Amino acid sequence: MPSANAASMSSIALWYRLFFLYIEPLATIIGAYYAWYRQNDYLDMTYASASAVSLGPSARESIVLNQLANMYAVFALNEALVLRSTTNLRVWRVFLFGLLLADFGHIYSVKDVGYDIYWQFWDWNSMYWGNLGFVYVGAATRIAFLTGLGV
Repeated sequence: MPSANAASMSSIALWYRLFFLYIEPLATIIGAYYAWYRQNDYLDMTYASASAVSLGPSARESIVLNQLANMYAVFALNEALVLRSTTNLRVWRVFLFGLLLADFGHIYSVKDVGYDIYWQFWDWNSMYWGNLGFVYVGAATRIAFLTGLGV
């Protein structure tokens, strides 16, 4: 017999449950992995610089990437665990609104690459598919949820 929480959770559309409880946390953990363990790749894919040295990131860059990885990890854990712990739509809405604001900040963060980066998806590498493409999907999914589409 399913628990009351499982029955209530089924009232949240399948796409939202799949995306917010599994797909996005997994994708975010992959970003954390790159920021922690493949820092040179992370930097090169984010913004390849002619002045970059093949010796890897500086101590400054490594500290910032480790902090970023930590934030990605807490983002993934919070999303997966908090949203699993409740079926209260008010909690889901407040939590996802905060993540939507973070989406906008994340998208804005790459502005110095040039504004063409926002729409020229055919030029994207795997990092930009994560930093923009996936974030666009996440933001659109949050907006759909927050506006009540399918809820």
